[in-house]
Amino acid sequence: MNEPSDSAVVQRVIAGDLEAFALLVDRHHARMARYAFHLLGSDAEAEEAVQDSFVRAYRSLSTYAERDQFGAWIMRILVNRCRTRLVRDKRREETAAAWLREADQTFEPSDELANRDELSNALAQLPNEQREAVVLRYADELGYDEISSITGAKISALKMRVKRGCERLRAILEASRAGS
Repeated sequence: MNEPSDSAVVQRVIAGDLEAFALLVDRHHARMARYAFHLLGSDAEAEEAVQDSFVRAYRSLSTYAERDQFGAWIMRILVNRCRTRLVRDKRREETAAAWLREADQTFEPSDELANRDELSNALAQLPNEQREAVVLRYADELGYDEISSITGAKISALKMRVKRGCERLRAILEASRAGS
């Protein structure tokens, strides 16, 4: 049995089938929660951002254009919610980065918990734009065109943010290892 497309589900919701929105939540929640957690570093903060994004999306469905992908549209909402939280809370030092172990093949730590803390601290030291680009590229494994659609940044700028972010992460991790 074929699942209805996101656009078809959105049309059902707009037509009055309010329970159909649960299909969209089921489809997109895990990816959004993963992104928000990587950027915000807290399950509670991530879940709050995701829920806020779904509420905002629901209230704005009338502005949704079928030519857009619903997944990209709701991710743009989430990215903006996360940006707002980062600016408001200034909690960069609490950002989680367990995925970075896979992205930085040169780092082979022995203690998993210490590694996560070290990686989290390293990621938290990146400027927000670099951290956001690195998380979308490596944690969510998105292409630059999709990241551009989500963030509104140009592809060339995103490539530079990822490159500089990775270089800075390596330098931070190497300095951390040298100081140990």
